[in-house]
Amino acid sequence: MSTVESFAPTPMFFTDAAARRVKALIAEENNSSLKLRVYVTGGGCSGFQYGFDLGDQAAEDDTVIDNDGVSLVVDSLSYQYLVGSTVDFEEGLAGARFIIKNPNAQSTCGCGASFSV
Repeated sequence: MSTVESFAPTPMFFTDAAARRVKALIAEENNSSLKLRVYVTGGGCSGFQYGFDLGDQAAEDDTVIDNDGVSLVVDSLSYQYLVGSTVDFEEGLAGARFIIKNPNAQSTCGCGASFSV
């Protein structure tokens, strides 16, 4: 007897550090409806590049991930490249920035802003 397995995509992860930073940005802008939008575009030194934007709109087909009262929003086209990824925020000698840890990336550039699949 054979069995059929269905595989649901691994979700994206929105870390506490990233959520805290979005909360701080919301407080600075005094706009509680702001969301962090993460997207993928063509370009960059590795073929695709990550983008981040703050906005108060979410489309009907966006994926919304909530953490501690704030939202991460990803459009459906970008989501296919980001399934299983972790969106984080780091502060260090190079400055403060949102970063993506993407298990789908075959290679990334040195700064981590672009990738190939």
